Amino acid sequence: MSLSLGRLVGDDADVLDDRDFRLLLLASLISPMGASVVSPVVESLAGPYGVSATEAALLLSAFTAPGIVLIPLSGVLADRYGRKPVLASGLALFGLAGVALTLTTDFRTALALRLLQGVGYTGIGPILITATGDLFSGARESAAQGVRFTAVGASLTVFPFLAGLLVGFAWQYPFALYAAALPVAAVVWLRFEESADLGNAGDDATAGGGVRTLLALATRPRVAATLVGRAVPGFLWFGFLTYNSIVVVRLLGGTPGAAGALVAVASVSSAVATTQAGRITARFGRTVPTFAALVLAGGGLAGLALAPSVPVALAAGVPVGAGFSVSLTLYRSAITGLAGDDTRGGLVSLGESIGRLGSTGAPIAMGAAVGFLADAVGYAAAVRTVSIVVAVGVVAVGGALLLLGDMGADTGAGTPAAGGD
Repeated sequence: MSLSLGRLVGDDADVLDDRDFRLLLLASLISPMGASVVSPVVESLAGPYGVSATEAALLLSAFTAPGIVLIPLSGVLADRYGRKPVLASGLALFGLAGVALTLTTDFRTALALRLLQGVGYTGIGPILITATGDLFSGARESAAQGVRFTAVGASLTVFPFLAGLLVGFAWQYPFALYAAALPVAAVVWLRFEESADLGNAGDDATAGGGVRTLLALATRPRVAATLVGRAVPGFLWFGFLTYNSIVVVRLLGGTPGAAGALVAVASVSSAVATTQAGRITARFGRTVPTFAALVLAGGGLAGLALAPSVPVALAAGVPVGAGFSVSLTLYRSAITGLAGDDTRGGLVSLGESIGRLGSTGAPIAMGAAVGFLADAVGYAAAVRTVSIVVAVGVVAVGGALLLLGDMGADTGAGTPAAGGD
């Protein structure tokens, strides 16, 4: 198995020898569940909650919204008090709020619980990225981020498919999957060793200096463009997650299980593609592969919008998953390399917060655009048109930000030089 993984990932496959990294991989199985469990069942939740499918999609936005404000706070806390307490607490809150969704049919209560889940997530995803950056650097760090994203892809392959099947028995059953976060929280608390050398980061003066250093770094034009660019892959992915079930179930006459299978296909593709992140970075840098990945993902979203049948829609999930995961992994890897241990958590969390703007904005903006066009062209045509516009916009905006940004590895060094603006 080790030999096979080495062939797949490359020379840096031995990152798996690190016990703490293996614990991060375990937590990475939980991190994507906030969206992936709900996405395939959006159409099926409209009835139990007494709302439209478009309103039910707000369950995705409610989950991502807290991260806009709170992810930077989680980064500051992780830089000051350590990665372990923030990660374990985030996993516990995420799991408890998710399981509580099985107990209510009131849509407002469900939105409140999703907000709480989103608060929990702010201590999971960004901390996993940061801790991986603590443990490794350069192309080795890119490989580790890719392997971690492969674990995310494995989760995205299993849980959406299970959610699509379980909702056929009862609408509450998919939410019971969130209980998986609770034992993982316990394992992280008991076994994970602090990954960063924080020194005196808890001292007030050092903390204040760290914030000033973080702000000075984040406001450099090329660094700022990279942080903003981090939102682009998330906007596309959450557009896909929001409308995949609507396209498959309502427009193409498929089942919730088929919608779950579409997310699973995209996830398998993402899991396989990100195993190559280390090789891609070592050979081509980050800028060109990131743009190519955005083009691939945008083409897949457009293909889903134009799909005449469920099988074609399933095929469109392959480029969406591969393009999204590679572009996101390379962005995250670039950002972790732009800071030291004392500011990495803050910078990564700032990037993730900006990414949350894209993730949160996608369902809202696309829903508003679909509602605006639906009266004139019909609901189906509106969904297809808006999805194609998003695909084109992602490529155009993403390409412009890449030209302005600092993706680091293109300098030829393993660690980006953040100070050349």
